[in-house]
Amino acid sequence: MVHSSGGTGIVMLNLGGPRGLDDVGPFLERLFEDREIIQLPAQGVLGPFIARRRTPKLRRTYESIGGASPLYHWTSEQGRGMAERLDRLSPETAPHRSYLAFRYTDPLTGEALRQMAADGVERAVAFSQYPQFSCSTTGSSLHELWRQVRHLGLESAFTWSVIDRWGSHPAFTGTVARKVAEGLQQFDEAVRDDVVVLFSAHSLPLRIINRGDAYLQEVAASVHEVMRHLDFSHEYALSFQADVGPVAWQGPSTASVIRALGRQGRRHVLIVGIVFTTDHLDTLHEIDHEFAEIAAEAGVTGFRRAPAPNDDPLFLDGLAEVVAAHLRSGEPCSRQFGLRCAGCTSTSCREIVRPVTSHRPAPVTTPADPR
Repeated sequence: MVHSSGGTGIVMLNLGGPRGLDDVGPFLERLFEDREIIQLPAQGVLGPFIARRRTPKLRRTYESIGGASPLYHWTSEQGRGMAERLDRLSPETAPHRSYLAFRYTDPLTGEALRQMAADGVERAVAFSQYPQFSCSTTGSSLHELWRQVRHLGLESAFTWSVIDRWGSHPAFTGTVARKVAEGLQQFDEAVRDDVVVLFSAHSLPLRIINRGDAYLQEVAASVHEVMRHLDFSHEYALSFQADVGPVAWQGPSTASVIRALGRQGRRHVLIVGIVFTTDHLDTLHEIDHEFAEIAAEAGVTGFRRAPAPNDDPLFLDGLAEVVAAHLRSGEPCSRQFGLRCAGCTSTSCREIVRPVTSHRPAPVTTPADPR
């Protein structure tokens, strides 16, 4: 990494994933401590207990895909490729450097901030790697970012803006459409028109959805835009995967939809990870192994997965285009970012520390009149 003053730091916010089997326990503990995803009674006690109970099984699962999540590798590659392209697209804001800020595994947010300060960066962009906004993902990562900024005494070190959502941006939906087209090529031409395209998104607790979280509508918008790129060439559906913890989750579950398609006599299914920009456990194990087995049992004889974007050069072009357009706009965030969920009670939600221009989120609403 180049060490020089000035330039623009792009902080890539993401979930993270264990880089080795010894990271699995701490990963789960941090996940179950995050009340923006899971709220448990006596969470300080029950959260670590659940994490310890789940660790052995999850370790075995990671062993089945090589002992580590590839998310760190792919996000690093995406950051490098994006920064190189940004130097050409936006020379006035160069040099550009990418910094990984993971929520539950190393490199954690504080490490990214310390490195950015050491590099002399002054202009910073918090770039959520969750294309569709949710308080539980992008929101949680941003809250941690501002907590660490204050903890490290860096409130005046950087001028910030936020790329909080980009799930309908052609750079994303166009890439996914190309990946769907690649996936369809895996089917024999004689059956290709009969393939059902099943978009699968990471589920969220219903408590978050019912509070007014934007995730559900934004995922649906991404699906619509991808199919529009494809001229709605195939039948398609949306389902949800990867629910964890003793709470109610958004459905229908991907497993249940696969079984239903089998009962309906559909024999060819292409599954698309509509919220995943890299391969990780949800694609390499849950889709490629668990859902493939369910499909075989359900009579779905042709079950394939569209490739994840990973380091596809066209996707890296798209990441750079998203950031370049954001920098040109001079705006601190999307217009939608300032609108809180209907049931929001957090006084720090939608905050930006030292924004590039004025940013005023909507005020916290009072509880509704029970009448």
